[in-house]
Amino acid sequence: MKRTFGIQTMRLGVVSGLGVLLFWAATNASASGGEHAEYSPVVRDLTATNLYWGDTHLHTRNSADSYLVGNETLSPEDAFRFALGQSIATQNGMHVRLRRPLDFLAVTDHAEYLGVFARLKREDPALMGWPLGRRWSAMLVKGDRGIGREWVKAIQSNDAETQVPEEVRRSIWKEIAVLADRYNMPGRFTAFTGYEWTSMVDGDNLHRVVLFRDGFDRTSRTMPFSAQESVDPEALWQVLASYEAQTGGEVLAIPHNGNLSNGRMFALETLSGKALTADYATRRARWEPVVEVTQVKGDGETHPSLSPEDEFADFERWDDSNASGDTPKQPWMLRHEYARQALKDGLQIGARTGVNPFHFGMIGSSDGHNGFSAVAENDFWGKFVDTEPHPGRATELFLRRHKENWRLSASGLAAVWAPENTREAIFAAIKRREVYGTTGSRILLRFFGGWEYTDGDVLRPDYARIGYQKGVPMGGELMAAPRGRTPRFMVVAARDPDEANLDRIQIVKGWLDAKGGTHEKVYDVALSDGRKVDPATGRAPPVGSTVDVGAATYTNSIGDPALATVWTDPDFDASQRAFYYARVLEIPKPRWTAHDAAFFNEEMPAKVPMSIQDRAYSSPIWYQPAAPCKCAAGSKASP
Repeated sequence: MKRTFGIQTMRLGVVSGLGVLLFWAATNASASGGEHAEYSPVVRDLTATNLYWGDTHLHTRNSADSYLVGNETLSPEDAFRFALGQSIATQNGMHVRLRRPLDFLAVTDHAEYLGVFARLKREDPALMGWPLGRRWSAMLVKGDRGIGREWVKAIQSNDAETQVPEEVRRSIWKEIAVLADRYNMPGRFTAFTGYEWTSMVDGDNLHRVVLFRDGFDRTSRTMPFSAQESVDPEALWQVLASYEAQTGGEVLAIPHNGNLSNGRMFALETLSGKALTADYATRRARWEPVVEVTQVKGDGETHPSLSPEDEFADFERWDDSNASGDTPKQPWMLRHEYARQALKDGLQIGARTGVNPFHFGMIGSSDGHNGFSAVAENDFWGKFVDTEPHPGRATELFLRRHKENWRLSASGLAAVWAPENTREAIFAAIKRREVYGTTGSRILLRFFGGWEYTDGDVLRPDYARIGYQKGVPMGGELMAAPRGRTPRFMVVAARDPDEANLDRIQIVKGWLDAKGGTHEKVYDVALSDGRKVDPATGRAPPVGSTVDVGAATYTNSIGDPALATVWTDPDFDASQRAFYYARVLEIPKPRWTAHDAAFFNEEMPAKVPMSIQDRAYSSPIWYQPAAPCKCAAGSKASP
């Protein structure tokens, strides 16, 4: 879904309809000596951005875990076809089609044994000379489920006998790169080449999605970097740097599921136990400009124990173990697992070293393992073959061994503000962090920060142009405050046309005080239904709920379809480092579990949540009181 604002619909020399005729007439009048100015001049303003929706984290049968739990048919090609709006057949024989196609997709299958198991099942001769391959092929043909245990052990080993022959790996990777190029249609649909680096340290999640800007001519000159080669993110960054140096291309990494890392994802020391240095911080901020904060395995914005004053912090929470599910969570670990706390810790590290390692934007994605990207609460198709719709699925075990399926989130989507739908434009927007994430709904969100905004600016039809002219968009930086000035933030949100009205817009602020301590505060800056913040409590009254759980319905008789405001920080201190990001909440609506209960006529246990307030998280805007943040070359987000 694309939205534009006013004059921005004619951008980068592209006009349509009547505008084409007017441009032709004006051009010819000028050429023949006419003196009239163009009535509809072409706008060449690179700040004229459009909103594009996509998924940067999706698995198909090429991922070993996806294949071993039942996805033997849905391929990367099926994933691209589905994202484009075409119908595909699922494992249970049903056909599914995305009602609203995506604008971009990255198929990011695990680098470890990438594409191998489908070939082993068909006894590919290229793999029969590999002893472990022959063994696994026989096990697959017989249906021996013990192969799963052997695969897990093999991932944790770098022994020569567990390594896939390089010529096979290279062949599979080239097929993936060719396919992404085939489905990449500049201006209509962007298909990215990518993979997932699946680092698991003692079962703790350090996974990163690796995303390439480039086509086959460059991506075919590299190979996916496997966690069998190293589980250290610094080794991954070195590989990414080598790729860019050798090919002239561009690549980045996207961490996800810090909530399953048992304190490792945003740790205050390196994996080898060393203190974070300016060099480390520079490399991390350079290679990891965004973080995936919401997806199927829980939400990663914040946690109630980290944000006790935030009434909406307890959302889609997975906080009892690591990714393997075999090591319980300890309270101290939570600090190093959630995005908001990492953003605060980044301010401290930046003050100490001069570089902020956690200078990241925020997106969402699906992490689906069944080959198609579907994230709607009211039509939840699961994220694994065994979680596709069927009676009783909500209380079955996730992947037959983990948590119950009701814990799975329908989340999420990546939203990108870019001038056009191309690899280059979308990749550049991700690098500059002009992106945001939602938990599934296509909520429109604009967020700008500056010193000169007036209250009336947000009411103008060309408010986005003014946002760029007077300040910076989400992902940007505000430098030392002009004397006596306080930052102002222009924020606009509109509901997904097919989903719930909006409850509120909030701005989340984090800052570093003079003693080096970090703080946070959540401000309700725009409320629906004419509600006001209670001065005594500092909170707004609840929006209420229209959810009929039994029927799995709701109405938009409460909330507002759009909210907008210009907000001034009432607690600003020009000497303090700070960040701000917008959070937008919908009114309550039925969760996918309520839809299952109604459709299959079953009763859910009391512990199962039946309603949800889907939301959007913008990338932050940072305030730097003195010198610019030394985050990474080219990281300043001003367009």
